[in-house]
Amino acid sequence: MPEGRVVSVLIHVSDPVAALDWYARAFPQAQWREVDGFPLLDVGGISLELVPADAKVGSGAAGTVVYWSAPDFAGELARLQALGATLYRGPMAIENGEQMCQVMDPWGNLLGLRGR
Repeated sequence: MPEGRVVSVLIHVSDPVAALDWYARAFPQAQWREVDGFPLLDVGGISLELVPADAKVGSGAAGTVVYWSAPDFAGELARLQALGATLYRGPMAIENGEQMCQVMDPWGNLLGLRGR
């Protein structure tokens, strides 16, 4: 297994330009960068790369879900829903008084939230 931390999350979408705009609003703390002519969002050192869905990897809920820390869980869930995300699973109570849930972006991909 490679050592280190997660450095990039590729999110497959039908419209990368619209998705870049949506994710920039979903992650307002993100810094927009361009690497080799390819735009991406840097969220605390993790690159969110909005890439075209294709025959090999389509958009949608298909397995792996990345969970993001949400210190204000209810507030963050409400904010993402106001941006057009829909609740997919949860919320549910987990350890240490935290909650978790999954929301679906406008392209059918899932984001996980975890916090108090």
